[in-house]
Amino acid sequence: MTAWMVRTGHGPAHPISGGRPTAGPEGGTRSRGRGISRVSGALAGAAALLTLAYGAGVGVAAQEPAPAAPGGHGAHGASAADPSRADDVAATGGSSWMRAAGVFSPPGSFVPSDALTYDTRLVPAGARIEITEFTDPSGTRVGTRLRGLTPGRAYGMHVHTSPCGADPAAAGPHYQHRPSATADPVNEVWLDFRTDEDGDGRAEAVQDWNFREGGARSVIIHDRQGGAGERAACFTVPFGPDGRA
Repeated sequence: MTAWMVRTGHGPAHPISGGRPTAGPEGGTRSRGRGISRVSGALAGAAALLTLAYGAGVGVAAQEPAPAAPGGHGAHGASAADPSRADDVAATGGSSWMRAAGVFSPPGSFVPSDALTYDTRLVPAGARIEITEFTDPSGTRVGTRLRGLTPGRAYGMHVHTSPCGADPAAAGPHYQHRPSATADPVNEVWLDFRTDEDGDGRAEAVQDWNFREGGARSVIIHDRQGGAGERAACFTVPFGPDGRA
């Protein structure tokens, strides 16, 4: 079967339509200004302390149940190499679903992380990110949810070609469906968003194409929206079709 539904939040599920992403008012793909569901301040503080003290996975995956993957569940929980990370991957009948969550920390931190912040003023240590991807023969849907960033601020975000590294340039250029072509939200995946008063944000992009195997490996958060900007943070993501980072 290829007519799957995917749920990326508490709203209704959405099938992939195969349409192009909608241009937002600031040149990016459509963004949603609603914040992520939040736990109480006391629980969030305790979770942050546990992360610093023990390296336990306290990202979005640890606070909210993962949505059911089409056709069953993949691997769950924190990675042995990165205790701040939680991934889910599933593939069935030509379709695949992936969810990755992480907690940002600066490069070289005592607790290793695949979510790296290069500018803690814009992406504080302890901020959290979740990326979801659903693909089938008709296209790809990528969503993001973030928590704990600077309140009321516009950010840019794009899918990049390489994993994150201590050097912000390690993630390489934007992933492009048609390499060396136009840098726009039709040929690339743009997830520009604006945070709410709590520093939470979300965005979604829908494309009528699929990633090349091994071609997309991270998302970069930029300090401004549009096609460029300084690299404020990076998250290594196991974008399909093989489902591995």
